[in-house]
Amino acid sequence: MTGKGHLLEVRGLKKSFEVKSGFLKRNKNDLKAVNDVSFFIDAGETLGIVGESGCGKSTTGNMIVQLLEPTAGEIYFEGEDITKLKGEALRKKRSDIQIIFQDPYSSLNPRMRVFDLIAEPIRTHQTISKKVLEERVLELMKVVGLNPSYANRYPHEFSGGQRQRIGIARAIALNPKLIVCDEPVSALDVSIQSQILNLLVKLQKELQITYLFIAHGLPVVKHISDRIAVMYLGKIVELTTKENLFKKPMHPYTKGLLAAIPVPDPTQRDLKEHRVLIKGDIPNAVHPPSGCVFHPRCPYATELCAQEEPLFEEKESGHFAACHYPLREDKGIVYLREGNHHGEVHFESKKGDARFN
Repeated sequence: MTGKGHLLEVRGLKKSFEVKSGFLKRNKNDLKAVNDVSFFIDAGETLGIVGESGCGKSTTGNMIVQLLEPTAGEIYFEGEDITKLKGEALRKKRSDIQIIFQDPYSSLNPRMRVFDLIAEPIRTHQTISKKVLEERVLELMKVVGLNPSYANRYPHEFSGGQRQRIGIARAIALNPKLIVCDEPVSALDVSIQSQILNLLVKLQKELQITYLFIAHGLPVVKHISDRIAVMYLGKIVELTTKENLFKKPMHPYTKGLLAAIPVPDPTQRDLKEHRVLIKGDIPNAVHPPSGCVFHPRCPYATELCAQEEPLFEEKESGHFAACHYPLREDKGIVYLREGNHHGEVHFESKKGDARFN
């Protein structure tokens, strides 16, 4: 899946945390938060990462911005492995890679005024006059939809959506090439979520920014992403364009995430019986299942799934999946039932197939 000329390319990324247990915490085990993740992002596009809590998506984002040090793997930004950068070289590279945090309140220093919060990254990385700095900060406030007259206020005086706009202003202050959006709308009201998403789309078009967009919900990721990666228990199990993911998902976990999307039309809710819902909880990452990590919750799992880990490989052009039995029409395993004007995708199994007996 690797290639040349990508803005960002991640190869075999891993992150483990030591977990102590037992009497006097003498037992030590590794929690594999991210386990052999690879993907790339081209300049100007948005790659969405979606998955349950604890799947490793935020950890992946934090390693890309070097807030966490990878246990193994490589992160190439413009052809340079940034995991090997230290000191001043890493500090200079940070101006090109920024992050928008999930919680718009705890990510802002409550003792700093909005002006100083937005000016902080500029002061850190650039040497400009006081007048130019003031003009730049006030302009950034206008760009993200904040009244410049609020510059001397403190974070607690703003709503959640306004605080997130402050975080976005900080992120774009240095004109970065890549921004990691770590669940930037999950803590906001639904009405505010759409405003922030539309702002991010607008800024991407105007400033030519590339996004790695992390979220829980597929509908949110679909709104802003060009391609979507689905993570489960530290691994990417499927990666393709958003059109392919919603029309023809290959991995059962992806299919389950689609099935969990609410159907607003009561006349369409009878189709819910054809959905395959994911049951059970995500396994312990300290002691992950053998073979395919999803097989304990997969309704299609066979003995092979429990014994052998599937390769994450290209099943069709531009469509990657880690599954022994990818859900494809040409295999006759799953038939798509369309015609739902809400864009939902429903499936029904083929009778007689060994995986459904």
